[in-house]
Amino acid sequence: MKYKTILGLFGALAIWASACSSPQKETTSDDGWRDLFNGKDLTGWKPLGGEATFDVEDGVIVGRAVANTPNTFLVTEETFGDYIVELDLKIENLSSNSGVMARGQFDPNANDGQGRVFGYQIEADPSERAWSGGLYDEARRGWLYPLDLNPEAKSAFKMGEFNHYRIEAIGDEIKTWINGVEVAYVVDDMDATGFIGLQVHGIRNPEDAGNKTYFKNVKVKTENLDPMPFSKDIFVVNNRLNELTEYEKSKGWKLLFNGQNSDGWIGAYKESFPDHGWSITDGILTIAATDGSESTNAGDIVTTDEYSAFDLAFEFKLTEGANSGLKYFVTLSEGNSGSAIGLEYQILDDEKHPDAKMGIEGNRTLSSLYDLIKADKQSRFIKPIGEWNKGRVVVYPDNKVEHYLNGVKVVEYVRGSQEYKDLVAISKYKKWDNFGEAEKGRILLQDHGDEVSFKNIKIKELK
Repeated sequence: MKYKTILGLFGALAIWASACSSPQKETTSDDGWRDLFNGKDLTGWKPLGGEATFDVEDGVIVGRAVANTPNTFLVTEETFGDYIVELDLKIENLSSNSGVMARGQFDPNANDGQGRVFGYQIEADPSERAWSGGLYDEARRGWLYPLDLNPEAKSAFKMGEFNHYRIEAIGDEIKTWINGVEVAYVVDDMDATGFIGLQVHGIRNPEDAGNKTYFKNVKVKTENLDPMPFSKDIFVVNNRLNELTEYEKSKGWKLLFNGQNSDGWIGAYKESFPDHGWSITDGILTIAATDGSESTNAGDIVTTDEYSAFDLAFEFKLTEGANSGLKYFVTLSEGNSGSAIGLEYQILDDEKHPDAKMGIEGNRTLSSLYDLIKADKQSRFIKPIGEWNKGRVVVYPDNKVEHYLNGVKVVEYVRGSQEYKDLVAISKYKKWDNFGEAEKGRILLQDHGDEVSFKNIKIKELK
């Protein structure tokens, strides 16, 4: 008995020593967290995609970049549905773009049989753009949440330091934090389950080969989830159809289009909604194509309410060669023929509609302030004809105005400023006194004789 007791004592001491030497703390049963990385080796993980390497050094996963290879991901062999994941991530070199896959997917047949990782990725962006914590749909739809939507969070990520990431993927909601800062909020149901992955981005410059990205303290919680509420007023990219989240409602958002009927809208210069031309089917509001003329068939529609300072978001889908627009500060007081007058967020097929080449230096192109300011946009942030694009117009109480296209800010100006007045003076609007400077006005959707569809139109009044 004494011999067995001594062996038992040595066994207990060995277990205790092993626990003390591990750089990862043991998962405790009372808080529900589980370590995904044991601090010693890559058990439970596998590389996918490119040829970057992953090793463990001093309790840290170290990813090393390899030139001329696709993005490489170290992913969990286990897949997850609803969960909260936390980890620490460090980048030391500007070439080392990285990210964390949430509910990641893998297509083994892509890239000529080499495979491709795709799906939700929470960004680690060391560049001047600073979109860390934003949500990118890797190898699929592109950016879902660029940090132009939450510019205050751009300073959360610290270069050369370990940054603490928290990612909640619960139901169709994904929320992110970096170092305790609330960053992104996306509602999307494309992937309900998938792996967790750590990215080493592909590089082209051989001089950047070997640059390191570091990951540690990777843990997950899958049961008894307690979502952390956002305390700040964060813009939500909500891909549900004509439905607000409880968070959005609590922050003052309301639907301008309920997806079922024309409540809240009437024809411009009319007392009711048009009886033809405009239709509502499966939650989509569509103006029918006619001959491409401006407001000569069904006519424009406007909100019954007027707005002064507001945040307005909407989605639109163009057909080939189509033209339309969303106007704001529409007063219906000008007595003009054709479309009612107002500041216009241009909705246009830039490639096929001739209006894109008119005006001055492109100020009639998609998402521009029509005939006044050209949208500063990149083609990669424009969805093709036939797909949904996200528009947004923000009018602040101080009269600063912003246009967004798919989450990226493309226009900024101040209503009533001298710069603004100078632009009006050389535009088609010069004949109207104080154009676009009304204290309040209606929102307008334009009938320009082309088929264009709208959904998810929501607004928040700003104080």
